[in-house]
Amino acid sequence: MTKTRIGALLAAAVAVLLASLLAVPAAFAGPPGTTAVGLRISDGRLQESNGNDFVIRGVNHPHAWYTGETQSFADIKAQGANTVRVVLSSGDQWPETGVAEVESIVAECKANRLICVLEVHDTTGYGESAAAVSLDVAADYWLRVQSALEGEEDHIIVNIGNEPFGNTTYQQWTADTQAAVGKLRDAGYEHTIMVDAPNWGQDWTHTMRDNAQAVYDSDPTGNLIFSIHMYGVYTSESVVRDYLTSFVNAGLPILVGEFGHNHSDGDPDEDAIMGVTTELGLGYIGWSWSGNSSEVAYLDLVNGFDPGSLTSWGERFFNGPDGIAETSEEATIYSGS
Repeated sequence: MTKTRIGALLAAAVAVLLASLLAVPAAFAGPPGTTAVGLRISDGRLQESNGNDFVIRGVNHPHAWYTGETQSFADIKAQGANTVRVVLSSGDQWPETGVAEVESIVAECKANRLICVLEVHDTTGYGESAAAVSLDVAADYWLRVQSALEGEEDHIIVNIGNEPFGNTTYQQWTADTQAAVGKLRDAGYEHTIMVDAPNWGQDWTHTMRDNAQAVYDSDPTGNLIFSIHMYGVYTSESVVRDYLTSFVNAGLPILVGEFGHNHSDGDPDEDAIMGVTTELGLGYIGWSWSGNSSEVAYLDLVNGFDPGSLTSWGERFFNGPDGIAETSEEATIYSGS
């Protein structure tokens, strides 16, 4: 074979190689995480844009019902949490949390070096609770406040709707969740999106578990995380472990978005919830900082929004084994590490 022929073949080979490299999407052109917009999902794990795993250790804060308790963000951070999940309202059950208010919440989270999970609470128990609204209505709310969240993908996770089905019509969860996620993606949302389970968040029918892969695959970005709420259904270590490991073994991202130490529907095993999530490197967010109604006041972590007055649940959650003090690490977007 002549040098001219060899040179021509090499040139053709180089051209093919360059064309194939240029065809690779930018998101796959470098090490994992290097081109991410912000918080993202990679290999079933929540990561920051630098590729570091981020394990949520957070507190639920009932902002929509106590809009004046903005000091709570600093107080929650002072207890060691790295995340706050904030109750918002689409305006259907409570006054709407508008654009300016969302901007203020985002600013509080950033000022206090917290990752902020924002959730619409008006969807709670849809299909069973007459006052609850659909995920589609919640998605429309996210479009109304989108300007407050643009550019905040490093700091914000969008939890489309809290406990979006009760114990009836929950079979609609899969299609409705896919449609709501699609509406946000079509509108340009690039944030990590969190989706709650049906059955008042507890998924005792395993509707979310059995359809999670289909929902995850429907999101073109792959930046989707599932949230299970663990109350009276999760009364033993075996039940907690079985549910969480089903996602881990499938390579699907999961966290415990709400849980407590007691509940009217049963006695959740908080030690197992905190222990198994720690063992598996999964996130958890305790319910809730303060202000629960009298029948579930035992779920307050502090008395009367006073950070100096931890309840027994708060003492366990913050300072007990596998608790916030022992396991929480600040997001590197703030620490720079």
